[in-house]
Amino acid sequence: MNAKSVLILGIESSCDETAAAVVCNGREVLSSVIHSQIDQHAVWGGVVPEIAGRSHLEQIVPVVSRALSEANIEVGQVDAIAVTSRPGLLGSLLIGVTAAKSLAWVNNKTLIDVHHIEAHIYAALMSVVEWDFPYVTLVVSGGHTSLYRSDSPLQHTLLGCTRDDAAGEALDKGAKMLGLPYPGGPSIESAGSTGDPAAYPFKLPLLDRDSLDFSFSGLKTALLYTLKGPGGKREDETLENAGNLSGLCASYEYAITETLAIKCIRACTQTGIPRLLVGGGVARNLRLRARIKEHAEREGIEANFARPEHCTDNAVMVAGLGHARYLAGQCASLDLDVAAR
Repeated sequence: MNAKSVLILGIESSCDETAAAVVCNGREVLSSVIHSQIDQHAVWGGVVPEIAGRSHLEQIVPVVSRALSEANIEVGQVDAIAVTSRPGLLGSLLIGVTAAKSLAWVNNKTLIDVHHIEAHIYAALMSVVEWDFPYVTLVVSGGHTSLYRSDSPLQHTLLGCTRDDAAGEALDKGAKMLGLPYPGGPSIESAGSTGDPAAYPFKLPLLDRDSLDFSFSGLKTALLYTLKGPGGKREDETLENAGNLSGLCASYEYAITETLAIKCIRACTQTGIPRLLVGGGVARNLRLRARIKEHAEREGIEANFARPEHCTDNAVMVAGLGHARYLAGQCASLDLDVAAR
């Protein structure tokens, strides 16, 4: 750090991770602490808002304290405190925002509110050495699947989004149908890693038009019918064979990731932008990365992905985007409220 360094403390609590990080000048990660609640929600097969909020309340102070300690600074040394204020679970957001407002008030620090989706975009930007705007950006997670035109770290125009289930949600619900453990996306990826993606020919949704929107509910229904037949009445004993399960997981995952890849390239072609950013929790998926890279290389498009550790919810991306908003003077007041959507 030097005399011109800007230190941002980021706080993230939009869903089921309590996270804090200290980032210098929007790039240099001095610390990143994440408390995961996966074990608490696994028994229920998904995130329970009440359990999430209670865990955030218990963990927010120790997580922030540890992030400051690992960065070897005190809260009085940061220039601003950035916090996710939207979208997310209402109770979870309130814990993080209340903590950030309290720290800002007690220490007379600037408060910055951050949009969770824009933070995922910034996470992808952090993997790019020299920014060359504009980019087409895909944010793909358990709750969001959207394409944007990004003209700066702070300026994003929606190009298309899901009409029903997000890609991560479709993976999670598919895993539940298959009896695989939560979280579903990684379970399907693991189970399908040795399977044949052509074993079950699922139709790729919404590809027969120029739309940049997504729809995965029909694909989820196709999986149900493959398992149980129309009406969900058949007991399919063939899936007791591990090879068939692996092939079904690989085929289902391929249908989702191939659809995402094709839509990304379509967006680049329609906008004339040969640069792509990919972020969000599902961006960790190896098959998705492989499908996008293959399509992008064939079309001469530069594809950039958020680092794996910055794909799932984290506070590094919050602090990073907070730096950009701080430099732009986009600060919040202490009456900052949260918004679930």
